[in-house]
Amino acid sequence: MDQYGTELLRTSCLLLRDQQAAEEAVQDTFVRAYERIHQLKEPDKLRSWLIRIAVNRCREKQRSWSWRHLFPSSDEVWLTLEEESVAGPEDIVLGMWLKGRLSSLIQELKYIYREALILYYYNEFTVQEIASHLKCNENTVKARLVRGRQQLKTLIEKEELRDGESIR
Repeated sequence: MDQYGTELLRTSCLLLRDQQAAEEAVQDTFVRAYERIHQLKEPDKLRSWLIRIAVNRCREKQRSWSWRHLFPSSDEVWLTLEEESVAGPEDIVLGMWLKGRLSSLIQELKYIYREALILYYYNEFTVQEIASHLKCNENTVKARLVRGRQQLKTLIEKEELRDGESIR
């Protein structure tokens, strides 16, 4: 839990848009992992196995109609989970501001695109690993990444036009 808890919570927050629901998903992940530890064939793939369980739990929560109406969304939840940087104070503040804006734009994407982008960029999974986790074809993952990036680019451009500044 100490080793993977923060990463699982950050991933769940980004996928679910709600810290309380994400905390519940992570707790469920560890309970399920404990109950099914005998199913883990390769102990060196524990991280990947835990993330798969967490993503599946997030999907279950996302599908639930009552869940969507019970929990409010939170645009800046994941900022509290970011690790400290060794950069100067100005860089830290600017980075947090940019990441917060980018995070809120990512939250506007459809779940399937948000899921692919988060696993690829935040968890640094390969396309093959994502396809394995999501139980889909690698080309499907590639298509979701391309479409997600295109939609994100469109959102960023709209944001830049509205604000008159650059997020990059």
